[in-house]
Amino acid sequence: MLEHVINTLIPIVIEMLELMGTTVIIIAGLKAFYQYLVSLIKHVDYSIKVDLAQALALALEFKLGGEILKTVIVRNLEEMYILAAIILLRAILTFVIHWEIKSEQH
Repeated sequence: MLEHVINTLIPIVIEMLELMGTTVIIIAGLKAFYQYLVSLIKHVDYSIKVDLAQALALALEFKLGGEILKTVIVRNLEEMYILAAIILLRAILTFVIHWEIKSEQH
């Protein structure tokens, strides 16, 4: 019973987290592009790079949450290796983005 609930509910939650991350990326990209265009026209200085990097970091956190949840429904060791590699890459990307944000803010 519990296994059936987990196998039904977890993929839905994973897809929701992935969708949230993707939505954040799309909205942040559109916002950054809009701010870039406005800065070209009005010569206003926005912190486009930092804002976009923060949004990308947030999106990666959503996607990383989905990957972590996938560990609950992994069926074999080969899938676990692939999942571990994806989690590691996303964690490294998040770290690099946070490092970039800190260096831009100083």
